[in-house]
Amino acid sequence: MEYDFADLNEVALAWSISIHKSQGSEYPVVIIPISMSHYVMLSRNLVYTGLTRAKKLAIIVGEKKAISIAVNQGHRRQRYTRLVERLCQKVF
Repeated sequence: MEYDFADLNEVALAWSISIHKSQGSEYPVVIIPISMSHYVMLSRNLVYTGLTRAKKLAIIVGEKKAISIAVNQGHRRQRYTRLVERLCQKVF
């Protein structure tokens, strides 16, 4: 976007943080971008968490396909971290 110098008073400084870092906090307005470029992050739980951060208004922007995948991705994916094996090696 381009602004004329005369419009400079219309510009306000803003910040963004991730949904993960926002957990436990609330904000008046939340904008949630959802994109296929972050396919592995698309989940209903993450969208829900983002939506519940908003006190007054939540806005979802993004690709229809990504939003559809996120909303329909209800189950947690199986994670293969080998955490149990690693912990057992340290203990025994």
